Amino acid sequence: MKAHLVLFLLMILVTFTSNVNTLSINPKSNSSIPQLTQQKRPDNETIYRVSKQLCWGCIAESLEFLFRHNLVRAAKWELPLMWDFQLEQYARWWAGERKADCKLEHSFPEDGFKLGENIYWGSGSAWTPSDAVRAWADEEKYYTYATNTCVPGQMCGHYTQIVWKSTRRIGCARVVCDDGDVFMTCNYDPVGNYVGERPY
Repeated sequence: MKAHLVLFLLMILVTFTSNVNTLSINPKSNSSIPQLTQQKRPDNETIYRVSKQLCWGCIAESLEFLFRHNLVRAAKWELPLMWDFQLEQYARWWAGERKADCKLEHSFPEDGFKLGENIYWGSGSAWTPSDAVRAWADEEKYYTYATNTCVPGQMCGHYTQIVWKSTRRIGCARVVCDDGDVFMTCNYDPVGNYVGERPY
């Protein structure tokens, strides 16, 4: 709440300051009516970058992760997931660990999963939570429900984790790595993808 209040007050201050800076008095005019001067506006990329820095504590990305997951689950008539701040904290820790190298690596050893986990890497800094969830959900085309298998040579475990029937909670994080690429991770509890069980 404090972060939102600080952000709101900062936006008011910036708006007020920019409005004051765009006004000037024309000394040749007998009128004391302020005249607008032309000032260069920042481009969209700059606005996006600055707003992301100011909005580090905002919940917009969390809501985007949650909403996109629940859309995929709704297509299979599965209950919506709830956001879990402990899972988010864990995901933020792992994203922080990957910030230096952006390596597409899980936080658990291969056979030691205590939580479900989906990870995503994208080249460049513009990738969003929607992009990650879309990539994971697109694996549905490789999953065959009748045989409960993936097409040989393809992955579908990210998709099945999203729609796993007993999973109830989610926490995710997104980080722009030092090299300018994006790493995203989501953790799920209870864990899914049990061998021999169908996701829904």
